[in-house]
Amino acid sequence: MQSYREIREFIEENDVEFIRLAYFDVFGTQKNIAIMSGELERAMKYGISIDGAAIAGFDADIRSDLFLRPDPSTISIVPWRPADGRVCRMFCDIVYPDGTPFERDTRYMLKKAIQEARSRGVEVKFGPEVEFYVFRRDDRGRRTDEPIDQAGYMDVDPLDAGENLRRDICYALVEMGITPESSHHEQGPGQMEIDFRYGDPLTAADNTSTFKWAVRSICAADGYAADFSPKPIADKPGNGMHLNISVHRIDGEDRKADLDAFMAGILKHIREITLFLNPSEQSYWRFGRMEAPRYISWSGQNRSQLIRVPADPSGRRRIELRSPDPLANPYLAFTLLIYAGLEGMVQNMTPPQSIEANLYKEDPALMRGLEQLPASRQEAMQCAMESELVKRHVPGSCLEAYAYEGKK
Repeated sequence: MQSYREIREFIEENDVEFIRLAYFDVFGTQKNIAIMSGELERAMKYGISIDGAAIAGFDADIRSDLFLRPDPSTISIVPWRPADGRVCRMFCDIVYPDGTPFERDTRYMLKKAIQEARSRGVEVKFGPEVEFYVFRRDDRGRRTDEPIDQAGYMDVDPLDAGENLRRDICYALVEMGITPESSHHEQGPGQMEIDFRYGDPLTAADNTSTFKWAVRSICAADGYAADFSPKPIADKPGNGMHLNISVHRIDGEDRKADLDAFMAGILKHIREITLFLNPSEQSYWRFGRMEAPRYISWSGQNRSQLIRVPADPSGRRRIELRSPDPLANPYLAFTLLIYAGLEGMVQNMTPPQSIEANLYKEDPALMRGLEQLPASRQEAMQCAMESELVKRHVPGSCLEAYAYEGKK
């Protein structure tokens, strides 16, 4: 749907009374303002005003009047809201009063990166795998430290107490236009994973944001608390947001060298952009343990590496980046990965030799010469502040917000 008429028909057919206009701060935290359905035409024509000075990282103290312009292609019903007088959600572009894009809108940054790739004849696709824990609440509704179960990797009921919960989440995702491919129990107690189909970067980022919102909302409605933080339980596996990335030529002539060069660009710049892939101090507690990478390396089918090239009987080739975690803003993370990969392609970079070893068990002497991911948020911040790639593509106020405010 693209036109007001189409949206109006959708609203009438689905008995929609409220429309949530959603957008994001620089950390990827979803914000929204709700309007009645009768206000939609005005919103689409003129936008809805917000106070940019109140939003983290927007640095809009002087020019604080910003406007939300709904993106009609993103409309979806919010299935966990009442069926009478239904609620729908639309993602929005953020603009100045004269209609020019607001440069610190990370969704707009991603659109620019996609256009840059297309100008070079390239399409990039992302398939996120987002992990989360589910905890019980007490009789006052407060989250406890007790996971929903003590099950392990791909266990079944009755050990897996989250089966029905994942089913409800999958049904909600389908109603919102997202197709789940699989769901299962992960390694940690109460840890879950639901995977959905890969897509273009903007759709993948929108779906990732919708997914986290749906999980939190449905867990809360069922009396549980979802936790996407990188290390919810100190001695158990952390939550990752593994990113499957593929590179395609718009002319249809995909080349193995393209993905290799794209991967080489990511490997070159990964330390500089880690602050945006792993924005919290807790992010760095996860590295180097329980299938989370520490070293900047790659190989095929090896989950101890930063990047692996998964086996695929269909012959399609992709890379899986294993360092990001679910607290990352997907719009900003995808933006920087695209620019890093494109630089690799433009400069015809080649990746270093693959390492066919389990880096969790190998002799430490082998790893001594390998470069490592930042060991702390402070180190990641220093790498980002010194990065020319980051300075080119991340507005100064966004970088300062990450450096000095941090992920809340």
